[in-house]
Amino acid sequence: MENAARALSSLAAWIVPLLILAVIVVPQAVRILREYERGVIFRLGKLLAAKGPGLIVLIPIVDRMVKMDLRVVTIDVAKQEIMTRDNVPATVDAVVYFRVIDPVAAVIKVENFLKATSLIAQTTLRSVLGQAPLDDLLSQRDTINQKLQEIIDRQTEPWGIKVTAVEVKDVALPDSMKRAMAKQAEAERERRAKIVNAEGEFQAAEKMVQAAAMIRAEPIALQLRFLQTMREISSEHNTTTFLPVPIDLFSPFLKKGGGADGA
Repeated sequence: MENAARALSSLAAWIVPLLILAVIVVPQAVRILREYERGVIFRLGKLLAAKGPGLIVLIPIVDRMVKMDLRVVTIDVAKQEIMTRDNVPATVDAVVYFRVIDPVAAVIKVENFLKATSLIAQTTLRSVLGQAPLDDLLSQRDTINQKLQEIIDRQTEPWGIKVTAVEVKDVALPDSMKRAMAKQAEAERERRAKIVNAEGEFQAAEKMVQAAAMIRAEPIALQLRFLQTMREISSEHNTTTFLPVPIDLFSPFLKKGGGADGA
């Protein structure tokens, strides 16, 4: 019995340290990565490979893993004070969408890819918008967004970062500039209204000239127009009586008057 007790005590003395060692070592040796995660493995400081997703087995103390997320990341670009090409001050902010496509490059070629991408987005935003006039900044937003995306993506490509989209969210202008733009828009609307009115007068004059030429070619048309005007003036409850007189009765007098003037 004493020998059995000694054997059990010695076995327990071995099992307890092994369990403690397993509790400490196993979490460091076994990692599970999700579908959108990758692990960049370093062995004794040297780059080994990028692994994942799934079960990753590491050598404790020897291996070190840096976990990278491959999902799209969104960062807000802080508001930037800019001066447009036509010397108009404005405050703009934007949002940048990007993702890691090369985990190894994102780890070994840049210290903090999130901070680096954010700083490049800020400087690019000031540079590009400072070269654009205010009208393009307000109306050509899609073109400016595309240009920003291309420039930022070109600078972050060596780091394994792919910029998928850049959107300028807001353009804040001084109150004085807003009032000036409102006056300009009002003047533009008045100009268009005057042009439309003038075009209407011009078209009406053309139609009147055509009508006069038609009446001159066919005098009977004037009498028909006279009768039509009488019908339009008359109404069901009108007490005015119209006595139509043929215009042909006055033709001899008109011709006679014309002949006397010619004499």
